Amino acid sequence: MSTKSREREQARRREEKWDRHVAQLRAKRQRTWSIVGVVVALVVIGVAVWWALAATQDPGTDPGGGTGAAPSGEHTLPPASAAEGRDWTTTLTTSAGDLTLTLDGAAAPQAVASFVSLAESGYFDGTSCHRLTTSGIYVLQCGDPTGTGTGDPGYKFGPVENAPTDDVYPAGTVAMARQGGDGDSMGSQFFLVYENSTIPSDAAGGYTVFGTITSGLDVVQAVADAGTQDGSGDGSPATPVTIEGVETQ
Repeated sequence: MSTKSREREQARRREEKWDRHVAQLRAKRQRTWSIVGVVVALVVIGVAVWWALAATQDPGTDPGGGTGAAPSGEHTLPPASAAEGRDWTTTLTTSAGDLTLTLDGAAAPQAVASFVSLAESGYFDGTSCHRLTTSGIYVLQCGDPTGTGTGDPGYKFGPVENAPTDDVYPAGTVAMARQGGDGDSMGSQFFLVYENSTIPSDAAGGYTVFGTITSGLDVVQAVADAGTQDGSGDGSPATPVTIEGVETQ
């Protein structure tokens, strides 16, 4: 083989070697990006799972139960002056029977203004009373569109208004639920007291009493008498209660 032929052959081999090297680099780069893509996808999935679990955490054992972690529609908190410092008559039409409430706009203006505004917007329509407590305290908790104890209207308010000084909530009391220890965590959830209950105050005080049940207490008592779905002293009522509509005047 001539010298020129050998040189051409060597050049051809160097070129083939370089082509193989480039191909290997490309393959390695593609593998690296594939791994990065998988890692990113796993991170996104992990965040989504964490968020879902956080939204369904245990709501707790106090009457405030709900954490307000899962907003159920964006509403605007009305000013306390919207309650006009007067009494409001409210009718709750429920699947278990009708309730008539008298709301005290003078004693708890912010809570009443919020409740009336949400009621008039249809916020409570089709929602369930998700929690019944039959041991220690005696309440039926309602007002959460998610039915989980974590829903709110997209806002929170406080501080506590018109809490009893002796920590006693007589049968027929209508009060705002909140997260224990946080007086600024009220939203849309409220509880109906069907038997005299003593609820000790915490760092935030007691619970905002904003109304009374003037008729239909027997409806709530019948739901309580049926107990919870799992037979415990705190859980979903065995008799489903859905708020079908709310009228205020």
